[in-house]
Amino acid sequence: MNDRDAPTVDPALFKLGVPILGICYGLQLLAKTCGGRVERTDLAEYGGRPLTQQGKSRLFAGVPRELACWMSHGDSVTEVPSGFAVTAVSPRLPVAAMENVEAKLYGVQFHPEVDHTEHGQDILKNFLYEICDLAPTWTPASIIEEAVARVREQVGGERVVCGLSGGVDSAVAALLVYKAVSDQLTCIFVDHGLMREREAEQVEDTFRRHFHVPLVHVRAEERFLRKLSGVVDPEDKRKVIGEEFIRTFEEESHKLGKAKFLVQGTIYPDVIESGTSSAALIKSHHNVGGLPDDVDFELVEPLRMLFKDEVRVVGEELGLPEDMVWRQPFPGPGLAIRIIGEVTQERLDILRRADAILLAEVKKAGLYRQLWQTFAVLPGIRSVGVMGDERTYSYPIVIRAVTSKDAMTADWARLPYDLLEVISQRIINEVPGVNRVALDVSSKPPSTIEWE
Repeated sequence: MNDRDAPTVDPALFKLGVPILGICYGLQLLAKTCGGRVERTDLAEYGGRPLTQQGKSRLFAGVPRELACWMSHGDSVTEVPSGFAVTAVSPRLPVAAMENVEAKLYGVQFHPEVDHTEHGQDILKNFLYEICDLAPTWTPASIIEEAVARVREQVGGERVVCGLSGGVDSAVAALLVYKAVSDQLTCIFVDHGLMREREAEQVEDTFRRHFHVPLVHVRAEERFLRKLSGVVDPEDKRKVIGEEFIRTFEEESHKLGKAKFLVQGTIYPDVIESGTSSAALIKSHHNVGGLPDDVDFELVEPLRMLFKDEVRVVGEELGLPEDMVWRQPFPGPGLAIRIIGEVTQERLDILRRADAILLAEVKKAGLYRQLWQTFAVLPGIRSVGVMGDERTYSYPIVIRAVTSKDAMTADWARLPYDLLEVISQRIINEVPGVNRVALDVSSKPPSTIEWE
């Protein structure tokens, strides 16, 4: 907050007389700009924290006086501006929320927009419907109508190709664009060999046979593995895969006839985590920060301002099959960033099989839809084990399972012990080259969902 190049705003913004809600950094910006004090203290908070209201506030109307909220901040407001009242505190934080009712300025240090803040949606509704006096008009049909209109205006009569990955984001983006421009669109499915078990076949069946969308299936596993040989750094992996992906696209699109536009399933968390002019880079995403600078396409990103839960609702409205709508998120670079270290055919085969066992058992237990993501990670190290009468020196597999609503925050899932036991036994017994299974019990923040 106090860095020389920290983002700021024109102070006149807060004198317009329109309701403003500052969230996290927004609270700090509001406090400092209006004459309060923001400092780097020992009060940093990350993850779930208890919150207690002070006094009465329209922002917290109908919300329990004490609730759990999600924090992620290093700086803290240590003195509120003149005219502001503190409306909530946490055990370590003297200012968790503040407001100036007369000026219509409100701020919260926690994140009401994430699923792990209790009654967070109620707080946002209070701001929008009671304080701003707005009406709820968001519907999946309205989002589809607006997106289709924007795509038609942007694309006109030009040819379009879509980077179809098989995940819900790219699938919904493809169907929105197909609805807008029909056969001007061709989906190019670059099968980089880094997908989960049997997913490539599912993609082809859904789009070619179910929706009859023009589709080109490019089988390029050997090409990508050659490029990834010796690459260890996760950001380098993303850059390599992103560049090879777009080069493959260019080659295939030229065979079809030059296309001007490239559709991608970028969603809002991708944008934030890949860094913006006012947000730090967490990790570059394949469909945001992993592309080379000389891309020969203009991008069409109809989902850029939506969160994952909104994308799923839109997908259901478009008629996307349930197993694809509710497929757990999968990164563009695929299993390459779930292998810590160099990506090899051996490691891919091991991880793909272990991941399939994990997902099969989670689905069998009826927990798949309750979890945001469930996947296996293969660290590029080996550990000592004993199988039969022999010493082994094989790979460990790490299980990562989290709950979330929008991927901006996540908590590690408390999977039943008996389920973990079955998963561990199956992976060790059925996947050659594995002799140990571990469980990741960290939340986001401070960790990320993916390991790389």
